[in-house]
Amino acid sequence: MKSTIGIIMIVLGAAMLIWTGFTYTKKEKVIDAGPVQVSADKEKSVNWPPYAGGILLLGGVVLVASSRKNS
Repeated sequence: MKSTIGIIMIVLGAAMLIWTGFTYTKKEKVIDAGPVQVSADKEKSVNWPPYAGGILLLGGVVLVASSRKNS
């Protein structure tokens, strides 16, 4: 079980190091006056610090190594 979680952490950590965030588009109402509605596309972004991916990667390596040692 520890090795499975460790492998998942390694994959997530590597992905977080490669892609430091993502953007998405959200429709927001600008004007809502009775039957008249105007909406606009707004770009939102989600970013995380690169060290978070490094911590996940390192933690995953430690979990995999410790589960191999105990087996």
